[in-house]
Amino acid sequence: MGGALTASAINPHRVQRIDREIQKRVFIPKGQIIAGGTVSYSEHDEDNLNFTVLKNIEGLGYDFAVSPYVGYFFRDNMAAGVRFAYNRTYLDLGNFDLNLGEDFNINLEDVYYLEHKFETSAFLRTYMPVGRSKIFGFFNECRLTYGYARGKNSTGSGAQYDGTFETSHNLEIGFAPGVTAFVTDWAAVEVSMGVMGFDFKWVDQKTNQVETGKRRTSSGDFKINLFSINIGMTFYL
Repeated sequence: MGGALTASAINPHRVQRIDREIQKRVFIPKGQIIAGGTVSYSEHDEDNLNFTVLKNIEGLGYDFAVSPYVGYFFRDNMAAGVRFAYNRTYLDLGNFDLNLGEDFNINLEDVYYLEHKFETSAFLRTYMPVGRSKIFGFFNECRLTYGYARGKNSTGSGAQYDGTFETSHNLEIGFAPGVTAFVTDWAAVEVSMGVMGFDFKWVDQKTNQVETGKRRTSSGDFKINLFSINIGMTFYL
């Protein structure tokens, strides 16, 4: 008697790959150009604000961010590109009182903070449609980001050369998942989470143009922050 031996008969402990019946569909075809961006702006103004242990808060400030990007689909459902970002943060706090009892009170006056931050990123983005849909899909964007920022914080008179000046550099490796929905044949609305991954930062300080200091931080963050959701518009050309 003779017969062919199967792979499982030769090695009964061999791991077999499971066919999950996932169908690969073209959501974004090869050769298209992707371009878009996000813009955000928030502003606050406090006048004699009191909240529990926080007393007599007077201040104003804003945060502005813009991030355009462009990419090219070098294969179906997969694009590579670059992203640029600018962020400006401003705070002018006239008064701030922290009252934790008769023996513990903190008062800050004329606190000033201003920072400009520039970032550039290289990204790789992959798409997957929702079932058979040609309108809704998921995407994941892997990023390698370099950032440069300059800022100043001071208290008191806020003279031109008083206060602490900071120069920082950061390197970020991470990914940002999201969903996309086409509103026309060439435009889509995207909702994405903040970047999850690793971040390394180096900061140099100079106070009153005399004293110097340095700080280095590194962190890894893989949890989803619902307060870091971004909404943007993307065009497929």
